[in-house]
Amino acid sequence: MSYTVKNGQPQGYPYFFTNKIREALIGEIIAINGYVQHISDSNMENINTAWRSILKDEKNHYVMLLNLLRKYDPVQYQKYNIQKSESSGIKTVMQSYKPNYDSQIILNNVRADIKGEFEAVILYEQLFAEFRQQDIKHVIYLISSDEKEHAEHLTRILFKYYSNTN
Repeated sequence: MSYTVKNGQPQGYPYFFTNKIREALIGEIIAINGYVQHISDSNMENINTAWRSILKDEKNHYVMLLNLLRKYDPVQYQKYNIQKSESSGIKTVMQSYKPNYDSQIILNNVRADIKGEFEAVILYEQLFAEFRQQDIKHVIYLISSDEKEHAEHLTRILFKYYSNTN
């Protein structure tokens, strides 16, 4: 079951502050999935390098938020402790994938990612205003700053391709 609607936006309103952290986690998972997909569909190495760098940040954001959630939700922390003691088992091979290397689709993905980064900034700045806990505010501030940097990085890349086509 998914908490999000078709385009990945959360449905409903989180009344508990821990659920606001979960909403941010959902946003990071959506971003991670998007960047992984875009890298898989691109043979433009300079764009892939940028996406990989941003993907690394998004994964770090996820871990930062998950650590906060575990700190403030004792049941989540308890479930984490149960899971970390379990063996993950044998790794299996992923399914095969046939990428789409169309350059226009790749640039459309860059534009969609810029939109997503700005949406993330809006979310995080709203969360920053709502939280009282200083440790949460600090993490939210750091993540928001990264998202702004991602938007600028992707915009610079996009403009590089615009200047080559005009």
